[in-house]
Amino acid sequence: MSLASVWQAAGVQPGRGGRHSQGEIAAAVVAGILSLEDAAKVVALRSRALTALSGRGGMLSVAESADAVRERIEPWAGQVSVAAVNGPGATVVSGTPEALAEIEAGCGREGVRARLLPVDYASHGPQVDELQEEILRLLAGIARGRPRCRWSRR
Repeated sequence: MSLASVWQAAGVQPGRGGRHSQGEIAAAVVAGILSLEDAAKVVALRSRALTALSGRGGMLSVAESADAVRERIEPWAGQVSVAAVNGPGATVVSGTPEALAEIEAGCGREGVRARLLPVDYASHGPQVDELQEEILRLLAGIARGRPRCRWSRR
């Protein structure tokens, strides 16, 4: 938000909005879709809702393409999914701690860099879907504004 404010003060206006995870919320403010106050509520309420998943999952960063990772995680279908594609050779998966540990060990044996991220829930994966109704209930009073630029999730 601070960087966007600096750019706007210098006359740079967004031509397109969209990001990933919490960054998507900041981008919605810059694009005019959310007020800063409502964005802060979204962050706080979403974070509070996610505590219900605490201890049930995790995330693993793998230095491989998304296609290679999708192939790698096939044996754990239903337990692990691709959570984020951060670059051509940087993919994050989320899932159960047990499956992530097995995947990390397999990567190590094959010389593929993999690192568990410091979270205790499976963000951006099927576990989060369990919270949809609760999150929608919590966010019921938040109004959406009209975007000032094109909006994309990619």
